Amino acid sequence: MGGSGHSRLLKILHIDPEKNWGGGEAQVVGLLQNLSQWGHRNDLATPADGELFRRSIPGVRKIPLTVRNDLDIRGVPALRRLIRQERYDIVHFHTKRAHALSLWLPRGERRPKYIVTRRMDYPEPKNYYTRYLYNRRVDGVVAISRSVLDCLSEAGVNGRSIRLIYSGIDPQPFRELPSDEQRANDSAVIAMLAVLEERKGHRFLLDAARVLKDRGRRIRYVFAGDGSQKGQLQRMVQTLGLREEVSFVGFVKDVPKFLSSIDLLVLPSLYEGLGVAALEGMAAGKPVIATRVGGLAESIVDGETGFLVPPRDGVALADAIERLVADPSMARAMGRKGAARVLSNFTIEQMANQNEAFYYALLDGTA
Repeated sequence: MGGSGHSRLLKILHIDPEKNWGGGEAQVVGLLQNLSQWGHRNDLATPADGELFRRSIPGVRKIPLTVRNDLDIRGVPALRRLIRQERYDIVHFHTKRAHALSLWLPRGERRPKYIVTRRMDYPEPKNYYTRYLYNRRVDGVVAISRSVLDCLSEAGVNGRSIRLIYSGIDPQPFRELPSDEQRANDSAVIAMLAVLEERKGHRFLLDAARVLKDRGRRIRYVFAGDGSQKGQLQRMVQTLGLREEVSFVGFVKDVPKFLSSIDLLVLPSLYEGLGVAALEGMAAGKPVIATRVGGLAESIVDGETGFLVPPRDGVALADAIERLVADPSMARAMGRKGAARVLSNFTIEQMANQNEAFYYALLDGTA
């Protein structure tokens, strides 16, 4: 029996052609784990040399897939054969590149129901291709935040086919680790947990760090993640005179342990579908300061679980950081409220349950 109580178990093909690990891939793993536990048959088509393929996911059959870009259709014949042979109930596209494959996959009376999850909140082009891809080539669309849903609606995607399903996390690992409230020095520790790419806004935290240093605040900054902007950000650290305050620790495997060692999490993103890192920070009992963009304004309650500031504004970011550094009791209270909010609204099980319910609604014609 499925997680939502249906007796019919489903056969589902998931497609994610990304090689690297990101928040989207963490959502795919969480979805697969829950669906498999509920008895559904899950196949995952993903690159053999990618992070998803290497992950151990009990009960999931992995199928090698190579898709280099939106125009790469070399894997299409094998996918077409697979879909016809296996007679899936659902084919779930988990990325933009996966969605582009829908142009070439079988349609007809005996076809599966196709669904795509949209995770980014940047605008889609308002043209025929977008409408055709979303309104004609898939049966359902999952938007991970209202911000993403609004972007899709503005591009002409049929609102009746869109289901709002927030991303989620497993809160248990974050609850098992105690906070490290005693350190060898009295410097507050501020962290960013994000790929080192321009859209994540790291440079604005560096601007804020310079402002706070000029104000006499002793703060350490830890940047967790890798990406193409690492060299540029390291040069900016040198230019701003922040070598003693800033460290780059690369990709962090044990996120709960990492978050237990910090005081607050900062996400100065320029674009953000929802912000899984914000959910992780709240689950760890840390206040989160983020920009008022995309889904961040839906996950973080300004003044209760953290602060929301305008994007591209280092001074506003510095002001928010200073308020929490100066008032540890307020920071702890916000952290407790954030952890409770995640438990109520943003767990991986809730996300998986709602996706499963959407599958059944599409199959039953009630979506």
